[in-house]
Amino acid sequence: MKYAVIAISGSQYKVEENQVITVDKLDPSVKSTSDVLLIIDEDKVKVGNPTVKGASVDFESVRDYQGEKLRVSTFKAKSRYRKTKGFRAQLTDIKITKINF
Repeated sequence: MKYAVIAISGSQYKVEENQVITVDKLDPSVKSTSDVLLIIDEDKVKVGNPTVKGASVDFESVRDYQGEKLRVSTFKAKSRYRKTKGFRAQLTDIKITKINF
């Protein structure tokens, strides 16, 4: 089994080839990342310091969308102060096509 741990926009993900993962919104022109922190291929293990030299992960963007709406409410006691705000995360689904090392 071959997989890698990569860093994309401040988060780390364990990925395999042909896997679809959800990440924070990416620029559509980005097609690969060289921030590979760990690669495991059967019995071989390569650990980066902080990244594995010469390694990259190729991916393609599947779709961009908004996540579920989150409601955030605040209030102050005894003053009739209430506020409600909403937030929807901008997300991208990417498909891992190849792990290079």
